[in-house]
Amino acid sequence: MKTNEKIIKGIKIDPNIFTFKYSCQCNGECCNYGVYADLKEHEFILSIKDRIIPMMDETQSTNIEDWFEEPCEDDDFESGYAVGTEVINGKCAFLDKNGLCVLQKLADLDGVHKWEYKPIYCVLFPLVVFENELTIDTEHIDRLSHCNKHNPNCETTIFEYCTEEIIHLMGEDGFEELKQYRDEVLAGSLNKND
Repeated sequence: MKTNEKIIKGIKIDPNIFTFKYSCQCNGECCNYGVYADLKEHEFILSIKDRIIPMMDETQSTNIEDWFEEPCEDDDFESGYAVGTEVINGKCAFLDKNGLCVLQKLADLDGVHKWEYKPIYCVLFPLVVFENELTIDTEHIDRLSHCNKHNPNCETTIFEYCTEEIIHLMGEDGFEELKQYRDEVLAGSLNKND
């Protein structure tokens, strides 16, 4: 490990998350491309299919065979496999005609955390855990027409923008440790500029 690298909860941290300016007003354009799920998340979603299907509208398929791509090996996922959601009518299989995720709607209905049923990859965007590093998903940000493109005066960093998502991934204690690391990184970059 390099001396300036930080690992929190087993995940390496990309210090660029503390300085990358970010804003979003796109109303879920990122959901148009589907999302990756861990094989375990895929299996969980299928286990609650009978509760998901009644929440779907006419723009979505209620045939579970249409919901997911074939699993593929991917070390960035806990199980070692990623499963993509299919794109149906130009959007993720789980996105309704109003731009709402049926997995999140079901979680709200059940009174659990709003992201309890959603894949972590979906929750984290525009951040991603890639090669076990929490980093910025610039590849996908760049292909979106609205994402981070219309606010040249933005002062909010992606770290600040995604606070709730990071807490969901790392917990409050992990987030507190991450804030301390941010302060160290920013103090170090200020000292370099002196």
